[in-house]
Formats: sequence, C-alpha cells, structure tokens
Amino acid sequence: MPDFKLAQRIAELPPYLFAQIDAVKREVAARGVDIISLGIGDPDLPTPDFIIDKLAESARKAPNHRYPDYEGMLSFRTAVATWYKQRFDVDLNPATEVVSLIGSKEGIAHFPLAFTNPGDMNLVCTPNYPVYPIATKFAGGEVEFVPLTEDNAYLPDLDAISDESWAKAKSIYLNYPNNPTAGVADDAFFEKLIKKCIETETIIVHDAAYTEIYFDPANKPKSIMEYAGAKEVAIEFHSLSKTYNMTGWRVAMAVGNATLVGGLGKVKTNVDSGIFQAVQEAGIAALEQGEPYAEKFRGIYRERRDAVVAALRKAGIKCPLPDASFYIWANVPEGYNSSDFVTKVIQETGVVLTPGNGFGAPGEGYFRISLTVPTERLEEAVSRIASL
Repeated sequence: MPDFKLAQRIAELPPYLFAQIDAVKREVAARGVDIISLGIGDPDLPTPDFIIDKLAESARKAPNHRYPDYEGMLSFRTAVATWYKQRFDVDLNPATEVVSLIGSKEGIAHFPLAFTNPGDMNLVCTPNYPVYPIATKFAGGEVEFVPLTEDNAYLPDLDAISDESWAKAKSIYLNYPNNPTAGVADDAFFEKLIKKCIETETIIVHDAAYTEIYFDPANKPKSIMEYAGAKEVAIEFHSLSKTYNMTGWRVAMAVGNATLVGGLGKVKTNVDSGIFQAVQEAGIAALEQGEPYAEKFRGIYRERRDAVVAALRKAGIKCPLPDASFYIWANVPEGYNSSDFVTKVIQETGVVLTPGNGFGAPGEGYFRISLTVPTERLEEAVSRIASL
C-alpha cells in the first residue's frame, strides 16, 4: 500500500478542540452515564416555523435547483443591507459591500487566501475561535497572538502591541460579543482600533455572530460598521445561525469595505458555488420577519444565564454575569488547571464543559458553559459539578 503523507499544513494542525472533548464524551456515554453537553455552542431551540415553511415553498421552485451565484442572490444581499440599516443604522451597497457565505466559518476560513501572502503576519486576539489562526496558517501566514484578559475586560490592549508588530500586521482578527469570554466592546475601543488600523493600514476582521444575543435592550452590542472610518479598513462577518437557530442551514454574510468583500468573493467563486437559493429565500424571510422570535430567544437565554450564574456562585465558582452571547466564562476551582477540571467533570458527572485553554493560552484557568440546553438540565448540570 502506498504511504500517503498528509500535507504539512494538515499534519501540523493541533487536534480540533471539540473532537477531543467528543472522544471523552463517547467513552463516558458508553458506561451508560446520562450526558449533559454544555460544550459546543449549538442552539437547542428550533428554527421558527415560518422560516421552515419558506424553505419548503422555495425548494419546490425549479429555478432554485440550479447552481446559485457564488456572491449570493441580490435579493438576499439586499435583505442583509436592509437588516443592517434597521439594526445598526449602517448603509451598505448590496452589490459591492455584501457577500453571502456558506456559514460565517467558511468566509472567515477563506478570507486570508485573498489578502494574506506567505510570510505575512496576522494579529489574532485570544482566547479565540480556532479558525482565525488556522486559516492564517493555511494561507502561509504567521500569527501573533494578542491576549484578552479579565483585567482588561477581555479587550486587547492595543498599546501593548509593538510598533514593529503593527507595521508587519496585515490583519487583526477579533470577535465581539466574544466567544468564549462573553466580553463586549465599547465605543472607545472600536474608535481607537479603527484609528490605529487606518494609520497602520491593517485590515480589521470582525466576527460579529453574537450581536443579537444580548440581555439589556438599552445597551445592544454594536457593529463595527457603525463607526466612522470602519469602511476604510474593516470587513465584518455575521450569521443567521445564532440569531434564528439556523446553525445547520449554513447561511451567513460578510459586509464592509468593498475591496475586502470583493477579494473574499474572488476566492469563493473559485472554491464554492454559493448557497442553495431556497435557503437564501428562507434567509430573507428570517431577516425580514425574525425579530420577534429573536427577542423570545433572548428571554430564554436570559433565564438560563441567570439560573446558571446563581448556581455556580452558590457552589463557590467565580463567574461574571455576561451582557451578551450564550456563554458563561467561569474560573476553574483552585487546585485545577482547565483541562484537568473539565476532564474530571466529564468523567465523574457526565457534564461536558469546554476547557478555556482550548481557545488559547490566556484561557487557562477558565472553562466555558454553553447555555444551549433547557434550564432544568443546566441546573442539574451545575448541581452535579457542585457535588464534586
């Protein structure tokens, strides 16, 4: 048999975080333990019926069975632009400043292929979604990690990045509301970031997938596109996945600077054929009619958040009350590191958590809970953890 060798870029990949957790979970489940999985951020709430009905209707249209355009139907991109205007008061040209994505992960993974040359350096704020550095490395680029710490409200210290690094950096990757820390960026931070990136000609790659999961209507998370100068240097990735419980539908968008959006589009036209048009038509319905449902989902996540934080604090586990996202970022108990604590919890209680260090070195000492199971199961999970 031939001895086929993986390409170096694949051979050097670290094990995917959730794959490792799944392996331990399968071993525990095989013992007959009742598993409560609070690991991956995959909503348990159903996609609203009106979106499903629209998909069924659109799937019966013969023209929708043909290859779609890679950049997305103009009607879908127009719906995205309209939603951005209504939600963020941002004006977008749907023809040049919006591109559809087969999930935001796909777009983020492909983006460096358009703008990162071999040897270029990208800044990645960490703890982070693993795709940011992996996509950079697939493009032949180098990564410099920028720590997000509790002391700085999980915002990168832009002044701590050296002038040399700013001069070298092609892009900076960040994500607010943040996964995994649930941190939220404020006006002063975004304004300072944009100014710095204009000065240094650094591309801002902002992952905004969680803006619609917030708990204070008077303090909604913002799009970076709301700020002066953003369109000069920024591209923002957003998704219908978390907002409308459509993770499996793979429908998302990137918006912003026309050159950046267009560059991503050039990659996509060579590697994919776009989103099934029936899914895009269902996505239009979600964007146009989905806000009452999103508000209902926020209420459910608020109830879950409050129950989990109260139970964790009662058990002596330190954690903040998050303002956004459906994640709880908590300190591991004294005497444990992140991986050891999470492994102990899975093996002894059947509760699946995510170790903070799996998102990057600054995540050591923390673990993440996803609020993606019903409240009673969340309370049962924390009760099991407290019994250790």
